[in-house]
Amino acid sequence: MMYSSFRCWPLALLLTIVACVSAQNIDYRLPTALEPTHYELYLHPDLATGNFTGQERITINVKQATSQIILHSHKLTLTSVYVLSREVENFRLDTERELLIIDMKQPLAADGTITLGIIFEGQMLNKLVGLYTSNYKTATGQQRTIVNSQFEPTYARQAFPCFDEPALKATFNITVVHPTAGSYDAISNMNKIESQNLGENTMATFAISVPMSTYLACIIVADFDHQKSTVKANGIGADFEMRAFATPHQLSKVTFALEFGVAVTEYYIKYFKVEYPLPKLDMAAIPDFSSNAMEHWGLVTYRETALLYDENYSSTLNKQATAAVLAHEITHQWFGNLVTMKWWNDLWLNEGFARFMQYKGVDDVHPDWGMLEQFIIMALHPVMDFDAKLSSHPIVQKVESPDEIAAIFDTISYEKAGSILRMLENLVGSTKFEQAVTSYLTKYKYQNTVTDDFLSEVAALVTDFDLKLLMRTWTEQMGYPVLKVERSSNEAFTFTQQRFLSNKASYEETVEPTEFGYKWTVPITYYLDSSKADEISSIIFSYDSDSVSVRVAENVKWIKLNVHQMGFYRVNYEASIWEQITKQLIADHKRFDIADRAQLLNDAFALADASQISYNVSLEMTAYLSSEEDFVPWYVAASKLVALKKTLMYSESYASYLTYARSLLTNVYKNVGWTVDANNHLKNRLRVSVLNAACSLGVGDCLKEAAERFNKWIANPSAATRPAPDLREIVYHYGMQQANTEASWEKLLAIYQEETDPSEKVKIMFGLTGVSDGQLLYRLLELANDESIVRSQDYHTCVQYIAANPVGESIVWDYYRENWVQLAERFGLNDRYFGRLIASITSGFASEVKLEEVQEFYKKQPESGAGAGSRHQAIETIKYNMNWLQENSADISSWLKGTKSALTV
Repeated sequence: MMYSSFRCWPLALLLTIVACVSAQNIDYRLPTALEPTHYELYLHPDLATGNFTGQERITINVKQATSQIILHSHKLTLTSVYVLSREVENFRLDTERELLIIDMKQPLAADGTITLGIIFEGQMLNKLVGLYTSNYKTATGQQRTIVNSQFEPTYARQAFPCFDEPALKATFNITVVHPTAGSYDAISNMNKIESQNLGENTMATFAISVPMSTYLACIIVADFDHQKSTVKANGIGADFEMRAFATPHQLSKVTFALEFGVAVTEYYIKYFKVEYPLPKLDMAAIPDFSSNAMEHWGLVTYRETALLYDENYSSTLNKQATAAVLAHEITHQWFGNLVTMKWWNDLWLNEGFARFMQYKGVDDVHPDWGMLEQFIIMALHPVMDFDAKLSSHPIVQKVESPDEIAAIFDTISYEKAGSILRMLENLVGSTKFEQAVTSYLTKYKYQNTVTDDFLSEVAALVTDFDLKLLMRTWTEQMGYPVLKVERSSNEAFTFTQQRFLSNKASYEETVEPTEFGYKWTVPITYYLDSSKADEISSIIFSYDSDSVSVRVAENVKWIKLNVHQMGFYRVNYEASIWEQITKQLIADHKRFDIADRAQLLNDAFALADASQISYNVSLEMTAYLSSEEDFVPWYVAASKLVALKKTLMYSESYASYLTYARSLLTNVYKNVGWTVDANNHLKNRLRVSVLNAACSLGVGDCLKEAAERFNKWIANPSAATRPAPDLREIVYHYGMQQANTEASWEKLLAIYQEETDPSEKVKIMFGLTGVSDGQLLYRLLELANDESIVRSQDYHTCVQYIAANPVGESIVWDYYRENWVQLAERFGLNDRYFGRLIASITSGFASEVKLEEVQEFYKKQPESGAGAGSRHQAIETIKYNMNWLQENSADISSWLKGTKSALTV
């Protein structure tokens, strides 16, 4: 964003902006003269050396006369470049733009076809992108090596020279050489059509693919086993096979994923009314994987924790997360693969749809999980926190360089985009929305689109307002509004809007102007205290209107806006209305449904945090929690109670706050207990949320239970003494916190190193970070550098766990600064997860000293890569934390002193 004068800018931010401007002066895009139509690709990965060789022939249409062939190539050694029936003058690599530039002796004429051949080689070790190796141990302890690929967004060029832009779709004919011995096989996007034994090696050839973007190509060489089932298309195309692959000793853990994968795929075929065009759909659990999953067409790859489920190790949340990830990636087979955005600016057309649809998919298969309400707490609320900062960005944002492209894979492109689609569906109705989706997928099959293409399909079914204009206010502007509700007379409520910013001081900043002036066309839904249960009214508040009003009867006490929190906005009522709503919650909280109670809590605390209402309002509202029994509202409340504990930790009101917070948990803590119910998904989710909060807030019985269960298990680790999967993170972490001995920590570390189940290892890792011994936390940081102890995919999680411990926060920050160069070399500045680490590490900083330390670090290390936005976010969060203490700590202290509700637990 643009600040009013250069003297207001921190030097680090200036350096970041200068770097961005420099990047924008470089043209990273491929010329438009050539269009690939087919790749004939041969790859031979050598598992013993970690190197690979390859060759390819690319069929290319010449759309405009040119004397150069320009495509992408990065970190590859090219041994031969030729064009059939043509002469190549020379070729060179532009490493800055990751381009291969081939000069021809004679210009290529327009409207012709050429075949480009390239022989190349590369290296697979010590990375999680491109073509890379991964290792695992068998059940007998034998080390095995496999090969996997990860090409999204700009890493296909590290595996083979290619036209690595999403709009340049082509068909692929892939051949892979793999070892003959050791049960190795090759898998790719398409079905295998030939397997030729060459002695030590076997050459596998796959069918020609449908047209697809380079980032969707995939190969695996592994000794995996699989289970299989059949997806019934029910007349929309042909039935096809689904297979789930894993390392042999973990094959039993794919059963749930396979069953769910079949069911959710059948739901999507029915919902989209568009056939799945490939002959098979595979899923594979990869031991080392940078993200949760990747939606390669016909071969979806997953981190093991995202695909494997074992009731002996996996929690209720693990099960839900596996279903959610599968539903997300399978949605992509249509949204993203069949129809693909033209350029990464419109990434939300891929990721927003997948995020939105995953909740529909899981809800269809498991309606008792309450996923439509869980969308609010898992997607909507977190991104509203992010989008309330000046460091946010619009859903549709211009990106050019590989670093900028990597960075846009964030919560805005996923959660905000999904939330806006949810709001759009609610506005136009589910029937019309579904019709528009089918029309869009049918019309643009195998093609590339921009945002307007989808909106045109929806707008064609809506005649009573300008849908495209409404949506532009949401996709082209970052942020969102807060609606102020006032009783303008006895017979009317009036609504006004303003951009919501979490930091009061942010309103003083001058930001980059937008066409709509940070106003939005808001689809408002509401009901009154006098309304019937299903009586919902609606009105559209146009961005160019100063206010809107609704007339009501004189005896109406309150109005509730944003029914089920379908809209992407906050609501701030005048004090008398907040008071009436709170009274209603205390008298009969079920007058508001689950989603509305969660929203009221979330809005009240967010507004208080932003100094837009007194903290008295949100604290008074918590009184109703003694009667609350549902998971979604309690998730909001528990999360906020724990967050307040952290922010008030060094304030004079800390002890009083803990007493009050514990009192709120009394009833629900007794209700959930410590016994897991295998048949009650939402009760299990509630239990974990409440027990986590209770132990974090120091409820005596909770800490006692955690310690006893931990000590019993650590003294004699066995299946009989191990806590139930749902309770393990709580027992491991808080049990370790209570034990706090080096002997117990060392024993837990040994168990971690021996554990083979991926989800269990993450739980134990969290336990290791519960200790308050700084030396042990530092030792864990050091151990995390050893990939045989902490896989690279888990490194960032480990660091975040340590930093979340008050003792570990400064340890991680010092370590991060001292080892920045080595960490940047290990992960690369293009790694978006590494780039986001600084915002996570510094999220609890709240002093001028820490702010200066962060700014000084930026000066010393100005290169940020894909982490430029994270650096800005870190600065903004620290300033917010400082302002929060100034604005709110006195009010909270005063309220706690005056309340008569504080009880000792």
